[in-house]
Amino acid sequence: MPTRTISPFASTSPSPSLDAINEKKDQSRRPSFSKNKFTSLFGGSSPKARSEAAALREALIAQQQALLDSPSPQQINSATLSLPTINLTTATGEKMPSEAKTIFQPPSPEEAKRTARAHAQFGPLGSSSHRYTSQFDGEFGDPIEDEPPYYFLITTYISYLILIVFGHVRDFFGKRFRRRHYSHLKERDGYAPLNNDFDNFYTRRLKMRINDCFSRPTTGVPGRFITLLDRKSNDGNKTFTFTGTQTETLNMSSYNYLGFAQSDGPCADAAEVAIKKYGLSLASPRSDAGTSDLTVEVENLVADFVGKPAAMVFSMGFVTNATAFPTLVGKGCLMISDELNHSSIRFGARLSGSMIAMFKHNDMRDLEKRLRDAISQGQPRTHRPWKKILVAVEGLYSMEGTMCNLPALVELKKKYKFNLFVDEAHSVGALGPRGRGVCDYFNIDPKEVDILMGTLTKSFGANGGYLAADKSIIDKLRTQNAAMLFAESPAPPVLMQIASSLRVITGDLCPGQGEERLQRLAFNSRYLRLGLKRLGFIVYGHDDSPIVPVIIYNTAKLPAFSHEMLKRKISVVVVGYPATPLVSSRARFCLSAAHTKDDLDRMLEACDEIGDVLQLKFSSGVAGGALPEELQPTDKESLRQQNGKPAPPRWQLEHVLKRGVDDVKVLLR
Repeated sequence: MPTRTISPFASTSPSPSLDAINEKKDQSRRPSFSKNKFTSLFGGSSPKARSEAAALREALIAQQQALLDSPSPQQINSATLSLPTINLTTATGEKMPSEAKTIFQPPSPEEAKRTARAHAQFGPLGSSSHRYTSQFDGEFGDPIEDEPPYYFLITTYISYLILIVFGHVRDFFGKRFRRRHYSHLKERDGYAPLNNDFDNFYTRRLKMRINDCFSRPTTGVPGRFITLLDRKSNDGNKTFTFTGTQTETLNMSSYNYLGFAQSDGPCADAAEVAIKKYGLSLASPRSDAGTSDLTVEVENLVADFVGKPAAMVFSMGFVTNATAFPTLVGKGCLMISDELNHSSIRFGARLSGSMIAMFKHNDMRDLEKRLRDAISQGQPRTHRPWKKILVAVEGLYSMEGTMCNLPALVELKKKYKFNLFVDEAHSVGALGPRGRGVCDYFNIDPKEVDILMGTLTKSFGANGGYLAADKSIIDKLRTQNAAMLFAESPAPPVLMQIASSLRVITGDLCPGQGEERLQRLAFNSRYLRLGLKRLGFIVYGHDDSPIVPVIIYNTAKLPAFSHEMLKRKISVVVVGYPATPLVSSRARFCLSAAHTKDDLDRMLEACDEIGDVLQLKFSSGVAGGALPEELQPTDKESLRQQNGKPAPPRWQLEHVLKRGVDDVKVLLR
């Protein structure tokens, strides 16, 4: 019997059963088939057969285009992908007296839907070559930050100046002719206005213009894809109304580094079991009745994971820092902080009452200078020695994508005898061959760091934070930390999510899965960063960082970039002042192990198109992305214009995608 061709894009009309086909095999064949098997299979030679074949091809092309337009596997109708059951009877075309043995059973519609939902949350690994181990090798150097032409910097300042001038003009006339709209900014009955300051002016006159790019409401799991609730504004972004529709987009905005934001799987199942056993809340602070056996178990797991003798967990990452520093330092102490540290560190430092100094971002020479001055001069006025000196840094900076220079910090610590606090909110789980953070990445003993802090939101799919240190320090925090005494305890399902994700990373649960997640994240981070540099974008940060900031500069281009990405069904975060310097507005991409190479290729294609439209390709080549030798210009005029400098990287997209996988495995340049 001739082989039957089965199209996966066949229509939903009922097809004859396999038994009926077998019963017809002894019947006389049609003359057209008996004359030429291959002609009959591919449409025949008659005009009617050719028209049917053409209609079939058009239907096939339409189905393929529908699949390409779909942002995720969830959009595929499983009914159109029905496959036959194959058993020994249908494989040979002969009837067998015994019961048929099934060789292939197609998934049911429910199973297909479940698989599509799982892949929308965590994409399948396309190839074993799409993995890389995140580990420091060589000499740590400060990342080279490229600078755009002065034209873009000047126009950025001018655009701010125009917005501010027009904003003040509108306020001047508005306070006189539209008094009702400005009543909250004026003194009333002797009460001073609470929000009449520059921050309020900036929000009303600058941020409000692009407010639709921020705080977009979502629904569902923030995994590989994220679903946005569509909204519109009729009053200049002051208020929004929902349209009733949803848009599923590629998620490049969530802190889901290892892809544990899933509604199915071992972690979700364990959290469900924890709810049935413990309930949803412990309904008490830790110091009262909020410490359960699950809490103690998670603290032991965290301590073992980061390599410290003891640890304690909190219900919120911001609170972890805000309440830790008042317990660790106080009056007569000096706290030296990196100038780009997170606001939670700044907030906690102000609460502590200690003297605060800052050093330039990741500049070890400036830090050493401040240490020498502080030790030699002592406290102001009295010149007494400082009771303690605490240096606070972040393992991975969330806006810059840079890592702290931990080897140099440890050397300074040994030389000047200060205490070291490392905030690993973004680095724990995301860096290092075992996911232990910057200590693991640089292969430095965690004992060299006095206090390790981290959050449990980014890499573990939960929420909260932890502090890990020597047992004596943790015991002091348990009795004096405000969050331990007054704040709510972490919820049981959150604790179980932390415990199960830690066990997956270490290999105690689902062996091999944790290693795959770590290596996929490292590959994705390097692949996207290298691709963006080669396309001509200015990208900040170190190569292995899962945070990839693309500098846009002009604030007016932020909403344009965000809207163009949304048109292509991609969700990104755009950031401007005051979260960044005035002229360093940027789009920040957050990589995840849940992303596939196809997702990143789609992202690079979108960036390439939008970068040309918005003129965002500023790179001069000094920070990497140089053209390969075979693509370097050879004519004398081009070489003279370069004057010994590297050629600005402006790769073609097809070359970026073709060479990216192999080049990720070597030193990025």
